[in-house]
Amino acid sequence: MHASILPNRPDSVATLPQGSLVLQRGTPITHVDHVDEGRIAIGLLEQGQLAHRMGTIQGPCWLNASCVVLGMTPLVDAVAETAVQVRRIPLEQFNAELQSMPESARSVLFDIAKAHRLQTELAVSRLSKDAEARCAEWLLRHAEPASHTPGELTVMLRQRKRLIAAQLGIAPETFSRVLRQLREQSLISGSGRELNLLDLNGLRTLARI
Repeated sequence: MHASILPNRPDSVATLPQGSLVLQRGTPITHVDHVDEGRIAIGLLEQGQLAHRMGTIQGPCWLNASCVVLGMTPLVDAVAETAVQVRRIPLEQFNAELQSMPESARSVLFDIAKAHRLQTELAVSRLSKDAEARCAEWLLRHAEPASHTPGELTVMLRQRKRLIAAQLGIAPETFSRVLRQLREQSLISGSGRELNLLDLNGLRTLARI
């Protein structure tokens, strides 16, 4: 649902600065949040940092409405990447409006929320692997025969490291650190755009595949 179809009512509107914790996983919901403006990063916080990043959402959009529809707590954390304007609707008022909808519409909304929850659960499960395991798995999946050394495998970094890190759900600094650790363990070698895979069995063990 878009902000423009929200009923005309005196909702609480808050402007939150960049870096604010907008949503915390496992926390009971007291308000339904609609992001009117701004960009929010979704993932898992560790020691106050978004160590495992799953993606971003851009307002206008609902933030935790599917959790309310299902009567569940959030699975992820959300941090403001820019200043954001959040419209907060009291839980009781939101639920009352849900009940006023036709039963068929509520059924469709429930199914959509359930599918979204399942996708989020799968994404969180993928993040259960630590950064080293995910990086090792990514290297193995992107390995190709080395052009200059027959019988060996190499990985060409055809994207910027920050984009690869985003795919893995980790910070760019974490990706660089893990690559350095893999070199120190003699699992890979090389720098820049080309990485050589030295120990495939070691990488498979690390990736748990």
